[in-house]
Amino acid sequence: MADALHYLELTELAARLKARDISALDVTRAQLDRIDALDRELGSYVHVMADTAIAEAKAADAEIAHGRYRGPLHGVPIALKDLFWTKGIPTAAGTILHRDFRPGEDATVVRRLKDAGAVVLGKVQLSEGAYSDHHPLVTPPKNPWNAAYWPGISSSGPAVATAAGLCFGSLGSDTGGSIRWPSAANGLTGLKPSWGRVSRHGTFELAATLDHVGPIGRSAVDAGALLGVIAGHDPNDPTSLFDPVPDYLAAATQDVRGLRIGVDAAWNNDDVDVATQRALADAIDAFRALGVDIVNVRFPDVMQAIADWTPNCAVEAAVAHEATYPARKDEYGPILASVIEAGRTLSALDYQKILLRRLALRGRVAALFETIDLLLIPVHPFPPVTLAMIRTLGEQPDLIAKLQRYTCPFDMTGHPTITLPGGASADGLPIAFQLVAAHLDEAMLVRAGAAFQRTTSWHRRHPSLTSRRQH
Repeated sequence: MADALHYLELTELAARLKARDISALDVTRAQLDRIDALDRELGSYVHVMADTAIAEAKAADAEIAHGRYRGPLHGVPIALKDLFWTKGIPTAAGTILHRDFRPGEDATVVRRLKDAGAVVLGKVQLSEGAYSDHHPLVTPPKNPWNAAYWPGISSSGPAVATAAGLCFGSLGSDTGGSIRWPSAANGLTGLKPSWGRVSRHGTFELAATLDHVGPIGRSAVDAGALLGVIAGHDPNDPTSLFDPVPDYLAAATQDVRGLRIGVDAAWNNDDVDVATQRALADAIDAFRALGVDIVNVRFPDVMQAIADWTPNCAVEAAVAHEATYPARKDEYGPILASVIEAGRTLSALDYQKILLRRLALRGRVAALFETIDLLLIPVHPFPPVTLAMIRTLGEQPDLIAKLQRYTCPFDMTGHPTITLPGGASADGLPIAFQLVAAHLDEAMLVRAGAAFQRTTSWHRRHPSLTSRRQH
């Protein structure tokens, strides 16, 4: 099977499967062969589910042949971040602690993907407990563009697998930037939905009020196709919202003329590298050419929210791990253990102040979206980040704050964002930007993202992996 097929967008493959000019079985076998050839070096998969994937592909082919087409995920091979419960399959959440855990049921999002006819290729790697570093006994995935560069944090496994053509889309989670950083680092489109839009039932928890489940794909249309399947109320998750789920694929076809995109020039350019500024300027020009109105705005100050994110996350992580920490402390890596320790010692008064500041910021951001439809911002202020730079983060709190500047505020407020490839560094590494929308307006993100990608080709760039295929 030609390499180019592995880099089809999910929705492009779906059209070919529906037309039966290619079979789900052939595609799945090719994906499994590619994983076998490439992933020993990349390290994105924790557990490859070859037997069940083949069975699901055969079932999809039979149903499609008999006219029982389930929709755009039917027969499409995807991957799951290894914090989503998958019945009978090891689900470790990047920990040593849970390496023998085999759930008795699927997470709601996994069940919905299976009900849509998706072929689950396997579980992909993440940082320990979805926090900021891998357990010392776990080997992190490698960036397929250049192994010396950061692949992003917690959802790096899903992003590496998707970027390398080892699946056609994946499911990740975002608590402080963990869909957006890996999507940016790997040249992908990642959608962090509004908090509550997607059920978290059967998902290993890091910080309940900050955790967002969402898709990583090759385009905004692909992200919309995945989100349309997993979104919606779930009786097993009482925090999931009852609001109806729009037709995201229909939204992707809509014109964007007359939409208002807000830009805070000071926030977007202050201490932001030149290549990122250029990508933002090019994106603004592309949207102007599409008939969008660019509106100057002043975004609320987020420095306090960035400072608040870590203690907020720490308290919630301490609650999430209460059954096993400190009882099984020796099985934890030092980074996750340290944040849990911090959460266990924060005073109730200090935590309540954080919650009140979060509510105030949420209100200020909501007010901004009374005047604009979207906000355009960077993903982070650096050029593509090297692993050498990431290794210094623990010694540079200012660097951590810069990394989180454009991501964690929207986990604190719960607003949805989409990450879109929009440029390249001098070394050819991807550079991305974000669009942010009003609460529950993911359809606007898909609509604008799809329009941008109809007139640009950044999302169609792929890493060259031919030299890595023989092992």
